[in-house]
Amino acid sequence: MIIHLKDGLTQEEIQNAADATQAIILNGNGVRLITPAKMKEPPTAIEPWVDSFHPTASDIQLASRGYSSDTRAVTIGDVTIGGTTGNSVVVTGPCSVESREQIFNVAEFVTKLGLKTIRAGCFKPRTSPYSFQGMGIKGLRLLAEVREQFKLCVFTEVRDATHVDAVIEYTDVIQIGAKSMYDHGILKACAKTTKPVLLKRGFGSTLQEFVQCAEFILSGGNPNVILCERGIRAFEPKTRFTLDLCGVSYLKEHVNLPIILDPSHAMGHAYGVGDLSRSCMAMGVDGLIIETHPNPKMAKSDAAQQLNFDQFEQLLGTLTPVASAVGKQVV
Repeated sequence: MIIHLKDGLTQEEIQNAADATQAIILNGNGVRLITPAKMKEPPTAIEPWVDSFHPTASDIQLASRGYSSDTRAVTIGDVTIGGTTGNSVVVTGPCSVESREQIFNVAEFVTKLGLKTIRAGCFKPRTSPYSFQGMGIKGLRLLAEVREQFKLCVFTEVRDATHVDAVIEYTDVIQIGAKSMYDHGILKACAKTTKPVLLKRGFGSTLQEFVQCAEFILSGGNPNVILCERGIRAFEPKTRFTLDLCGVSYLKEHVNLPIILDPSHAMGHAYGVGDLSRSCMAMGVDGLIIETHPNPKMAKSDAAQQLNFDQFEQLLGTLTPVASAVGKQVV
């Protein structure tokens, strides 16, 4: 349950109300108490301090359309994701920053297409310890150069809580990867900033668990959370994951956060990324992340799923009419 307290209460009264309800105190838009979902009405003792209250069916609370029906707008530079803009943001770039030449080549390509965002990993939580694990801080500094020179909004992944501050400093969006979705050190660090966060669904997680991880960030004070569906593990070995479009329909209906889809990681093979991307766009989502590399065969990570420049440009041309058909515009 979410309780809105009356204006003008003392700090002692606010704390007493929180203690009585076992609640998290959230400031901004007035003072709110976020209680366990099982509570359905405020205790009698705090009724004089209550302005309004909003019971919820589960611990999807701040992100619930039952609490706030409008999709949140998350602004990144001059790009807005979600809200009422009608934008569907196409974010592209390589899986990993590999060199200055590579990432600047990609940035020039993205700028030529008129897109405003770029993604690339610097800290890679790999499945094998023998795989390329990213350039780390050196990669972040290259992304900062890209942001400065090309005026692009930069997305990059945080692997663990030790370098959240560095990602905040050098980039525009903190990406929490599927393998880190449950990392409470990362979630709590991201809650302490207002820097936008892209939270990817863990490949073995339910929708409830996914959105509850977003609630850790929201209830800590950061309202700028974007959800990313990137595929879940199923029994089929021919594709990397199964992109849960049914789950996306649920999120659109019940959750008020912007939703971005990642067809590259779901499919795991470049040949299927185009069809998946168009399918995602037809659902009227708020954006896509599609991996692009100057020479995918030479990529140090996720080589099989990355598109080359010609493939991506052709795909982008087909996404625009699909977006227009569902009332969206590609940016």
